Amino acid sequence: MPSYTVTVATGSQWFAGTDDYVYLTLQGTAGCSERHLLDKPFYNDFERGAVDSYDVTVEDDLGEIQLIKIEKRKYWYQDDWYLKYITVKTPVGDYLEFPCYRWITDEKEIVLRDG
Repeated sequence: MPSYTVTVATGSQWFAGTDDYVYLTLQGTAGCSERHLLDKPFYNDFERGAVDSYDVTVEDDLGEIQLIKIEKRKYWYQDDWYLKYITVKTPVGDYLEFPCYRWITDEKEIVLRDG
């Protein structure tokens, strides 16, 4: 089963971090992954100025990654998040960067393309 390393960079502005749930979906030329919750047990994810890495294992090869979907869902109260960028290391060792550089508010899904 192929494994991708996803690195998420949160902005360093005041109140840039979030405690909301963050989900990731990888879309490739050969298919789409399941929706994955990005969370490390007993760790405060997505803090201001943090760069967090997660391993995402998929059932089948996705081919060349074309885009990613980020979905933010409320944990306790409305909590905005400033996402700088996401990098994806593919199973063959290639690095892809998906720039965002914007606030993600409310409960929504955004699509990022390779930059």
